[in-house]
Amino acid sequence: MIIDIYSRYVVGWLIADRESAALAEQLIADTITKHDIDRDTLTLHADNGSSKASRPVAFLLADLRVTKTHSRPRTSNDNPFSEAQFRTLKYRPDFPESFGSLEDARAFCQRFFTWYNTEHYHSGIGWHHPIDVHYGRTETIRAGRTETLATAYTRTPERFVRKHPEPPALPTAAWINKPTDPDEQQEQASQSMNP
Repeated sequence: MIIDIYSRYVVGWLIADRESAALAEQLIADTITKHDIDRDTLTLHADNGSSKASRPVAFLLADLRVTKTHSRPRTSNDNPFSEAQFRTLKYRPDFPESFGSLEDARAFCQRFFTWYNTEHYHSGIGWHHPIDVHYGRTETIRAGRTETLATAYTRTPERFVRKHPEPPALPTAAWINKPTDPDEQQEQASQSMNP
């Protein structure tokens, strides 16, 4: 699965009966092509699995000028965005104890990722759908929410004891292993651009 960590939108996924460098390479290449991602604009963070750290994947990313990062050794929760997404997947009421076949798993995930991207209200992005954040539709939605809350406040201000209600804000950035200070950020950016 490939997830845009800012919007939480799942941009690509693949289910196979095995893990391999060729499949990882195919998923990454197909996702980049599908979303028409420009060179030098993408950072891909992955675990240290053999397929994601393989030479074919490394060559593909270098050819596409994609910056890559990997999880820190022995740090299982180094990507909280994908961990949270997989938790949402596994805790769905319709998630089966087991799948009857690879086709069953793919059919389930097709439904799940469609729901997740287009219907799921995500707390980490101000209770928006990932698709709306990914495609920049949140300002219109937020304006409508602001108007609705203002109307509710005008009608019954006693319901709002602390202050005038406002819709939750969107995050301004999303990081995995965020550098601690601006100098370190600049140094890390320089290193990732010049491996």
